[in-house]
Amino acid sequence: MQMIEKQTFKNSLKNFAATLDKYVSNVDNQWTVKGFIDIFSNVYTISADTKVISKILEIHLFPKIFEFAELIGYRIVLTDHQNYYPDITFISKTDETIKFAVDLKTTYRIPKSPAFCNGFTLGSHGSYFKDRSKKKNIQFPYGEYLGHFCLVAIYTRAESHEVDEKKVFCLDKLKSIPSVIKDIQFFACEKWEIASDKQGSGNTANIGSIVSIKDILNGNGVFKNLGEEWFDDYWMNYGKITVTTGNKQYQIKSLHDFLIFKSYDPNLALPIDRPKKRKKHHE
Repeated sequence: MQMIEKQTFKNSLKNFAATLDKYVSNVDNQWTVKGFIDIFSNVYTISADTKVISKILEIHLFPKIFEFAELIGYRIVLTDHQNYYPDITFISKTDETIKFAVDLKTTYRIPKSPAFCNGFTLGSHGSYFKDRSKKKNIQFPYGEYLGHFCLVAIYTRAESHEVDEKKVFCLDKLKSIPSVIKDIQFFACEKWEIASDKQGSGNTANIGSIVSIKDILNGNGVFKNLGEEWFDDYWMNYGKITVTTGNKQYQIKSLHDFLIFKSYDPNLALPIDRPKKRKKHHE
C-alpha cells in the first residue's frame, strides 16, 4: 500500500513540475519576476546572486504548491527553522502517517557547457540521516517519510551586460525590465535518483547531485543500477570505512570502492558525466 501511495505522489509531483515553467515565465521564456517595488512605484532590479534568486523563486512558487497539495488531498507543513530538512512536508489529510519530504532546489546552466548545471546538495548524510528516529535539524524523523523528493528548477542566468543591478525603473516600464534568469525548466524526482557519490559542499555533510542535465532529467544518478537501499547504505557509511591496501590506509569515499568492499560488481556504479576541462593555451 505504501509503495502505491509513493508512486501516486511521485507521478502527481512530476506532472505538477511540468506545468510550472508557464507559471513563472512569459512568452519569451523570461522570468516574470522583474524586481522589488517600493511604495513610490520604483522597481529595483533583482540581484543575480543565486541565493537571492533561489529564495524569490521559492516564494513565487508557494501559492501554486499549496494549490497542488490541496488538489491531491494533502496539507503542507513548512520547516520551523531555516536549516531544517525538508523545505516542505506533505501530509495526507486522510492518513497522518503518510508523509513525503520535498526539497526545493535551484541551479543554473554552466554558460560554456550548457549541457551541465552547477549542481546542488540533496540534504545531509549526518545525524538525522543515519539515525532515522532523531528529530534534530529535521521537521519529522527521517524514517517517518515514505519518500524523499526534489522539486528542481534549472535556469540560464542573464549575461552581466544585460542586467544593471544599480538601475531603478519606473513601474510603467515593468515589462521592459530585463529578467535576471530565463529558460527555467522544472522537474521532480526522488533524491536518490539524481545523487552522486561525492559530497556537495566543502566540509559539510551534504550529499551532492550529479551535474549532467540530461542525466538529471532521466534520473541517471550514480545509484541508478542499484536502488535507494544502496544509496542509503553508502551515505550512512560515507567516510566511516577504512581499508588497507599494501602499506596504505584510506577511507572509502566512492561508490566504486564501496561496492568492492561489499563484494559486489563495481561496474554497477553508473559513471558520472562531467563537463570536459578546457585546455589552457600558453603563448
